[in-house]
Amino acid sequence: MRGSRRDARSRRHSRVRKRIRGTAARPRLAVYRSNRYIYAQVIDDVDGHTLAAASSQETDLRSDSLNLGTATKVGSLVASRAKVAGVSAVVFDRGGFKFHGKIKALADAAREEGLEF
Repeated sequence: MRGSRRDARSRRHSRVRKRIRGTAARPRLAVYRSNRYIYAQVIDDVDGHTLAAASSQETDLRSDSLNLGTATKVGSLVASRAKVAGVSAVVFDRGGFKFHGKIKALADAAREEGLEF
């Protein structure tokens, strides 16, 4: 029997996470997208700490609907916060989502802000 779309994304995410691990020198930039919001965190998996985070639920972005522009704003915001935290290079964790559309827009904005993938 076929599983749900959520199960399929969970399986894809497990495959991605088998290979990706964030360290203190190169933390993981994890992205999650719901139908309404997009979230990004820079995570050090060794210590289990979130070093920087941004989402479209923040007060200045909350009124915008989720589109490429919003994802771009979140990407540049998380990159600037990561720079303040002393992070210049990350490993990108797409979270089981396909690398196009809003996920790609977030990644490109983070790269333009100076975050190295």
